[in-house]
Amino acid sequence: MTGGTHRHHGDELCDTALGLYSRALREGHLDSGEVAAAPCLVDLGFVHPAIDDLDRLEPVAPAVALQRLLRSSEDRIADERRRGQRMADLFEPLMRLGAHGVAAEDTPALRILGSKERAGQAIEEAMAEGREELLAIQPHDAHVTRRPDILEGALKRDQAFLDRGGRVRALYQHTMRHAPYARARYEHLTGDVEARTLDEVTERLIIVDRAVAFIPASADRSRALEVRHPALIGYFVNTFDRLWHLATPMHPQAVHQPTLNGITPRQRAIATLLIEGHTDSDIADRLGMNVRTARVHIAKLAATLGSESRAQLGYLIGQSGLLDQEG
Repeated sequence: MTGGTHRHHGDELCDTALGLYSRALREGHLDSGEVAAAPCLVDLGFVHPAIDDLDRLEPVAPAVALQRLLRSSEDRIADERRRGQRMADLFEPLMRLGAHGVAAEDTPALRILGSKERAGQAIEEAMAEGREELLAIQPHDAHVTRRPDILEGALKRDQAFLDRGGRVRALYQHTMRHAPYARARYEHLTGDVEARTLDEVTERLIIVDRAVAFIPASADRSRALEVRHPALIGYFVNTFDRLWHLATPMHPQAVHQPTLNGITPRQRAIATLLIEGHTDSDIADRLGMNVRTARVHIAKLAATLGSESRAQLGYLIGQSGLLDQEG
């Protein structure tokens, strides 16, 4: 393309070229020297030399330029389709050979589960085959905690796993320590089961027998990714173990973090997120509480530190040494 260092993706105009083209449409022309900074105007045919003055560039009508670009785009698409067909024709006999000469894996290392129902079914199947250990990170999910049928099914599944000699270790957010769902879950389970909590946990993670893991595959958790790749499983287990050692026991022996200088562990966690610039909604989401509860904690923190504004609160948190204290 003209200009050496002037680069574009496809038929895109740079901001400089777009500005010059807009002015050319308003004024009817440009001087040829003006396009030195945006040679794509000429290369892509948005302007052309005037018949009676080669140093004067006249704009092509936008409708004409658009049709030209659309034709160019359609030509590229057609070329890609023809290329795709050639590749399919090339690999078709090779795939027939591969079907006989290469052993296919029965279970893929990665598999997308396209719905919550399908993900739940896959977890049930993995748990039914499991015999050794279940590692689970469970962020707060109001939808789940309000569904008695889901809770009952999870209890039956986990108890059957424990009855086969399995071990269960689960991580939750601190907000679950007093939740009816969490208390009911562990009051009814018998066997080798432990639960701990943190202010924040990662996204949902389930690992069965260190052989298969499940993680979200979409932001709304409507899809899941089933993972059987040993390297990824090892990474997930290592992450879980690191979080586990940082967490506070909840079951079977609950341990409560002490209040320091009138400030609770929950308020220290909120203070950390305030210093990082998070909004009330972000804080509530990350700590597994509703926005109203988060704002109550923020107000109590402000009152304890004597703050009269959000900006002053951040300053006072930093000056107090609060975040340097051990919980």
